[in-house]
Amino acid sequence: MFEKYKGKWTSDQGDGTYKNPILFSDLSDPDAIRVGDDYFLTASSFTYFPGLPIFHSKDLVNWKLVSYAVRKLPYKCYDMPQHGKGVWAPAMRYHDGMFYITFSAPDEGLFVVRTDDPFGEWEDVIVHKEVKGWIDPCPFWDDDGNAYLVRGVARSRSGLKSKLFMHRMSPDGTRLLDDGVLVYDGRIHNPTIEGPKMYKRNGMYYIFAPAGGVKPGWQVVLRSKNIYGPYEAKTVLHQGNTLINGPHQGALVDTPEGENWFIHFRDCDGYGRMTYLEPAEWTEDGWIKMGVDVDDDGIGEPVDTFRKPVLGQEITTPTIDDFFKDNKLGLQWQWQAHPRKEFYSIENEKLRLNSFTLKDGSLLTDAPNLLSQLMQSPNFTMDTKMELDLKDGDSAGICITGGSYYCLRVENNGGEYSLTQANYFYDGSDRPEEISAKISCKDKNTVYLRLKMEYNYRKSFFGLSDFYSTPKEYSGLAAMVSFYVSYDGENYEKVGDTVEYKVSKKSWVGGRCGLFCINTKNKDGGYTDVEYVKFE
Repeated sequence: MFEKYKGKWTSDQGDGTYKNPILFSDLSDPDAIRVGDDYFLTASSFTYFPGLPIFHSKDLVNWKLVSYAVRKLPYKCYDMPQHGKGVWAPAMRYHDGMFYITFSAPDEGLFVVRTDDPFGEWEDVIVHKEVKGWIDPCPFWDDDGNAYLVRGVARSRSGLKSKLFMHRMSPDGTRLLDDGVLVYDGRIHNPTIEGPKMYKRNGMYYIFAPAGGVKPGWQVVLRSKNIYGPYEAKTVLHQGNTLINGPHQGALVDTPEGENWFIHFRDCDGYGRMTYLEPAEWTEDGWIKMGVDVDDDGIGEPVDTFRKPVLGQEITTPTIDDFFKDNKLGLQWQWQAHPRKEFYSIENEKLRLNSFTLKDGSLLTDAPNLLSQLMQSPNFTMDTKMELDLKDGDSAGICITGGSYYCLRVENNGGEYSLTQANYFYDGSDRPEEISAKISCKDKNTVYLRLKMEYNYRKSFFGLSDFYSTPKEYSGLAAMVSFYVSYDGENYEKVGDTVEYKVSKKSWVGGRCGLFCINTKNKDGGYTDVEYVKFE
């Protein structure tokens, strides 16, 4: 699977084929559309802001991050991290010259953002309805001018599960006109059905939705001649004999030539939820085939490699390095809560992270000013140079984060400088972080910090884990992280143990590469200057 890849992951193989995943990034619940010969994709962003990243492509394989659709949510609680909450399961559509994205915040309600230029600014978030537990909304404009919205429910908030509801919606996409009608109950045959996406073809209404849960689940297509049902269901894509679990929530897109493709995510444990592309084809009986039906059971299986949808496009990979040229922060960065101007500044092509005061005993999980970006490859090193001016109680460093975190930090405690490697598993409790190493820091002014990530295969059995060098009989990908320090930028020494980054079911995200500077003794004025962040 990933054995040969080091450095940036490249899906485009350069020979007219692509290799899954098309995006080696934690992009849950992707949705995509085509407008002309341009493709746009967005995904859940949870507590990370700016939110709803917008990717652009000309061939469904090579993608570039071009903007974000959500600057902030209209709720003050998101001034601080809200792990597992925030922006869930977007659906993107284009109607009458406007781009729309509907999404849910499971504790607050349903929302929509709009723009006429997806490369530029998006309008402020509009509230569809403030309600707890309504999730995964998708808008739909019918041929007769009526507008609708289909959505699911979250049992953790509403007490309901495995049900899909249809609403009337205002033609401008900004208001719901009723409380919804139950159109499909999947509790018996398709439990945990969620993430509905609505389409219409040859007079038939189709709802594409995953069922069965994130890892063990499958793709379902519902169809009816009436938008309110009754709907008949068919399983069209499952893991089968492949190593690609799920396959979960996604989007149907077509090419200008009329070919169809399906984008979905697959859960890869500590690496997060990666984006996959499958061939799709409508059949004469009005159903759709996805992937490749290798055993003739009528259900497709995900592909590892396949021919590209569109040829001739330049191979691109996401921007991850940042040398802070033009005194700007790279588009790839997101904060762990609503951003504030006091978090940072950039001058002379250096990023200054100002220390943010947290109460004593707080963790990186609580830091709104933690700055992070998505991982982009199974094997990599992240290097940074930090010039420090730390006050008593300050700590600054690098981390893999996502609710849970593993970090290497420089601490100033009463004038004593130390290097600490700490781990924390986020489960909603008050558990403390674990310290695996704490050594004296030889230079309180300048340090070079390195984070190294390598993958391994994991097989779990009754709570025990064994590791394998091949994917045979594995249940997941283990993201193995280790940390190093240097004082000259050339000679590095390891700090602490190599550990597996374990994803938290409370936060719903995989690992992210982060930078931070915080204080827990209410001392202002500390900072760290970051000269660069680069990946190998």
